[in-house]
Amino acid sequence: MKLQRNGRSKALAIGAMALVGSLSLAACGSDDNADPKASGSAAPSAAAIACGKAGQLLGAGSTAQQSAVDVWKVAYGNACAGSTITYSGGGSGAGVQQFNQGKVAFAGSDSALKPAEVDASKEVCKTGQGINLPLVAGLIAIVYNVDGVDNLVLDGPTLAGIFDSKIVKWNDPAIVKLNPTAKLPDAEIQAVHRSDDSGTTDNFTKYLEKTSAGAWPYKAAKTWAGKGGQSAAQNAGVSAQVKQVKNSISYAELAYAQTNNLKSAAIATGASKPVEATAANAATTFAKAKIAGTGSDLALSLDYGTKDEGAYPLVLVTYEIVCDKGNKAETLDTLKSFLTYAISDGGQQAISTKGYVPLPKELSDKVKTAVTALA
Repeated sequence: MKLQRNGRSKALAIGAMALVGSLSLAACGSDDNADPKASGSAAPSAAAIACGKAGQLLGAGSTAQQSAVDVWKVAYGNACAGSTITYSGGGSGAGVQQFNQGKVAFAGSDSALKPAEVDASKEVCKTGQGINLPLVAGLIAIVYNVDGVDNLVLDGPTLAGIFDSKIVKWNDPAIVKLNPTAKLPDAEIQAVHRSDDSGTTDNFTKYLEKTSAGAWPYKAAKTWAGKGGQSAAQNAGVSAQVKQVKNSISYAELAYAQTNNLKSAAIATGASKPVEATAANAATTFAKAKIAGTGSDLALSLDYGTKDEGAYPLVLVTYEIVCDKGNKAETLDTLKSFLTYAISDGGQQAISTKGYVPLPKELSDKVKTAVTALA
């Protein structure tokens, strides 16, 4: 993910982090129909969160981060009496649109703002502009529903063919070559893509653009461009479709694959063996992330074409889109308080059991600095 503006790139020295910690997770007002990782455990003490002014804070956008925000908003609401965090999904495109219309204090987006979106944000951020603050790191699982096939392996060219209706049978030679011992059926592939503008789609198509050796002829974008296939809205929608439809395949944030008990394909990247869709393997890819934004903008550039051992290439970072300056006075204090908790060690550890990858300290420290400076 790279914001289109000039600026030096800085390598992030990221080490693999232990995925620990848990937090109370209640199904609390998700517009993605249900919290994909609802479970119960003790909420943090009030002392762990520095509360802002009492009131309501509105956010919208990415469904890939929905379960992370559900964790955070329950914890924040429990700790901060009179404060309510309301986050509606709808996809990254819808979130950015609502932010630039002044309807929400922050937007979740799996893709950094484009130059035109930054320009549009200046109408809302009267004395500043929208910036990208990475808050949630995760991965996109290639989910599938094929009886008798438990360890599917796919690669960039093959996925490009499947999702552009050029590979239409599960026993196509390209799939057989990657899975010589699998009992692949002579059945039509039911490929499912996002119907809404989606940062998950943007990241998935960036991977296809980078790794398909020209088999994916379209530019990476939030809007789906491939031919054929079925469509469904949001991560919850495509996951439900795959669960219900035999011989189907789609792409979804890992939490939704886990919740729906869907099988996830390993990716052949050119490393010595295919890489499985796990948070630990995604962390290996994040180890070489670079900051591409300038100033307080922390947009990242990720290597979707990595061939490093154990590095899962289909990763994403969800940004919270906020005004660097010109935030509404009545919500600024709560916005800063909530984001400070979310980027804290406790906030990041709380979502690690939901399939997310805690951000490395070097990057989280930069986000904390940027949040403190919001005005």
